[in-house]
Amino acid sequence: MTSPAPGTPPPPPGATLGDVGEDGVLAALLSALPAAGPEVRVGPGDDAAVSTLSGDLVSTTDMLVEGEDFLPAWTDPYRLGIKAAAQNLADVHAMGAAPHGMLLTLGAPADTPLDFVRELMTGFAEETARGGAQVLGGDLSGGPVVIISVTALGTLAAHPPVLRSGAQPGDAIVLAGTVGRAAAGLDLLLADPDLAETGEPALREPIDVQRSPRPEYAAAARIAGAAHAMIDVSDGLAGDLGRIAAASHITADLDPSALDALAAPLQAAADHLGTGASPRDWVLHGGEDHGFLATVPADQVPVGWMRIGTCRAASDGGGVTLAGQPVTGGSFRHFG
Repeated sequence: MTSPAPGTPPPPPGATLGDVGEDGVLAALLSALPAAGPEVRVGPGDDAAVSTLSGDLVSTTDMLVEGEDFLPAWTDPYRLGIKAAAQNLADVHAMGAAPHGMLLTLGAPADTPLDFVRELMTGFAEETARGGAQVLGGDLSGGPVVIISVTALGTLAAHPPVLRSGAQPGDAIVLAGTVGRAAAGLDLLLADPDLAETGEPALREPIDVQRSPRPEYAAAARIAGAAHAMIDVSDGLAGDLGRIAAASHITADLDPSALDALAAPLQAAADHLGTGASPRDWVLHGGEDHGFLATVPADQVPVGWMRIGTCRAASDGGGVTLAGQPVTGGSFRHFG
């Protein structure tokens, strides 16, 4: 993310990206960033960033595409920036790593309001800081729709990476954060976007999780040294737990009472929709909360984590069960 040309004039009120050009957009984005910390020797504004790492490099990338991952009718750019940061920071933490830096690439039509990208960067920078990282730079481009692509970098210094393949029979399956709320929020927004502002608190809460998830980063950091396996729930509890089960060749057996406790706060959303929506289905199959799933020895469940099941030996390659019965139904997949 190269610095704008010196003397770039301030934008007029209501300006669009096309009105101010690339230098004006860059000036607006860079003005939303806090000062870089001491480990960042060269931050945004040069051809590339330079920083000092304290361990093995962990890297991940994710993107948000208008029309595929969010809709303009209910988009809040500040919350969209939070979401773009959170979904990447969650992946770094799920590896047991400490986040280091974030690279943001933004594509948008020329008629996009400049305030949109300024507010997006403000949310992105704030969530990046909350997750323990810094914005290192990025890139800009025009395009037919808003596209946000993020690369997150982290480091491993104290222990090896926490993989999906390490779960062991007898482990407790534990959750930090929420599941199902973002899926309930999405259904509410699709039914009535105005609920984001006018709905009762029990409806606005899942909508807020859909628009700006706030992963429990501190909980992931606490468990990193003890966890045998870990993943963030981006595509649904059953689907992502199934990835751990398949990689570890275990059966992940969920506790029905834990599922009921997770589903209970979503009953108001199901009642409002009146379409037969099932809170338990949201919990099992809804993604984008970015709660953390981990497996740990049964006597080592940390504070801030909820036990939701048990790992058992598998004879068929591994899978997810609920009180011993196979869980059916898929989770979100692109191109499906």
